[in-house]
Amino acid sequence: MENQYKGKKILVLGLAKSGEAAARLLHRLGADVTVNDGKPYEDNLQARDLQSIGLKVICGHHPIELLEEGFDMIVKNPGIPYSNPIVEKAIEQNIPVVTEVELAANISEAPIIAITGSNGKTTTTTLIYEMLKGGSREPLLAGNIGTVSCEVAEKTNEHQIMVLEVSSFQLLGTREFRPKVSVFLNLFDAHLDYHGTRKEYLHAKAKITANQTTDDYFVYNYDDSDVVKVAEVSQATLIPFSTKQVLNKGLCIKDNAICFSGQPLVDISSVVLPGEHNLENILAAIGASITMGAEIGRIKEVLSTFSGVEHRLQFVKEVEGRRFYNDSKATNILASQKALEAFEQPIVLLAGGLDRGNDFDDLIPSLKNVKALIAFGQTKEKLAKAANQAGVKTVLFANLMEDAVDLAFKHSNKEDVVLLSPACASWDQYKTFEERGKRFVEAVQSL
Repeated sequence: MENQYKGKKILVLGLAKSGEAAARLLHRLGADVTVNDGKPYEDNLQARDLQSIGLKVICGHHPIELLEEGFDMIVKNPGIPYSNPIVEKAIEQNIPVVTEVELAANISEAPIIAITGSNGKTTTTTLIYEMLKGGSREPLLAGNIGTVSCEVAEKTNEHQIMVLEVSSFQLLGTREFRPKVSVFLNLFDAHLDYHGTRKEYLHAKAKITANQTTDDYFVYNYDDSDVVKVAEVSQATLIPFSTKQVLNKGLCIKDNAICFSGQPLVDISSVVLPGEHNLENILAAIGASITMGAEIGRIKEVLSTFSGVEHRLQFVKEVEGRRFYNDSKATNILASQKALEAFEQPIVLLAGGLDRGNDFDDLIPSLKNVKALIAFGQTKEKLAKAANQAGVKTVLFANLMEDAVDLAFKHSNKEDVVLLSPACASWDQYKTFEERGKRFVEAVQSL
């Protein structure tokens, strides 16, 4: 693929994993790279390593005068807001500001399946990856799911497929991004502290199909009115999916079977992944993977064996008849609603975390099967209030995850579900939701 970055003067703004990967890639491609990161130089091992291979490095602050150097492009870490003075000034000066998924799409020799949505991205991405295994093209996982997309893209060939999980933060920083297949799962209020309004959030998500043509495919949730609005203006070939309506075209549920364009593919009884919300993820994954050549036999095999991804309704262990599930990736109310609705048994719920200013009234209807709440973190009082309003009989507080798990065990019985589904981000107590989930799993294993 043509190298459009050679000789270009590029600023990489913010490091972390994706920033470092982008800086190294651009350097290999022959760009003149400057790195600017907020972390002080003496504590910044990444910046020191990049300087050692010949990159210009500025650390500790974001000096606005940097833009006087005349950059052709800025590659921004997705977490840096557009209110950052350098970003604001660059946009004012018509300097392109992109995220590293734009680089990945531009250098990938492999076609891309891109997946976005407020909830279910990781499960759907993993399902697609598994369904494509053993087919004519080798699938490669990339993006938000753990491997920086531009690192994966650099090593691709035309006989592979990149299966890419993308967030609204990443999509907002795209200009020419054009996946062969895009998947839009749903839209719920999330990340509004970053995007400002739901309209802006939808605008960012919609960029997944903005550059697609009739040669491409847009797999979308027919049951979500916001997603349907995006489909109505997409130029791609449309593949709708619905768990609520029978569709003549696309994917739906009919006579207890998953159907594609009216043809039954898989019996629902053979699917092992719990929860109605996961049926949406499954339909989306089938649509995307069949489009790119997945075999029906392989799809059936995946659905009869795939029981969930780590930290997303992950079955951990059964202890004295209680089944423990790790849903630490539920960082918003809707994700926890979906998890709670996946079970018919009595539930002991572990929840709480970063306070983003919202209350939990929307969670109340989903607490009907919750017999006890163990709340922690900044939101514990708010969650306790919601639980009391829902009539939850036992509400307790814990500071450490180990204490929360111990309390959950003591206040549960045989055949109960003990569910970590925090409904909040983890950053008040843990660096990541993965760390929070790992602590839960360790506490369960040590019971």
